[in-house]
Amino acid sequence: MPMKNPSHPGDFVRTEIIEPAGLSITEAARALQVSRPALSSLLNGKADLSGEMALRIEKAFGVRMDTLMRMQSNYDIAKTRKRAKEIRIRRVHRAPDIHP
Repeated sequence: MPMKNPSHPGDFVRTEIIEPAGLSITEAARALQVSRPALSSLLNGKADLSGEMALRIEKAFGVRMDTLMRMQSNYDIAKTRKRAKEIRIRRVHRAPDIHP
């Protein structure tokens, strides 16, 4: 069953990877070879986790990119599901095949 409110992957990266490693955001950004603002935006849930950032985290900290990207996908799905009532689309019904 899907999670109703999965946390943003940046929260996981901050609390389960960077903080336990004893790194500041600046130190972690340096290790990942990204700007401090880019990492800070991710950690604060203001930016989505990109495939490239996930690969950098995998290389630096050993957390699989696949796991991180699934977290982002689950977060995106939950966020979009919350807006489902705003998106008003009628189901398309396929017309029966007509053979001459």
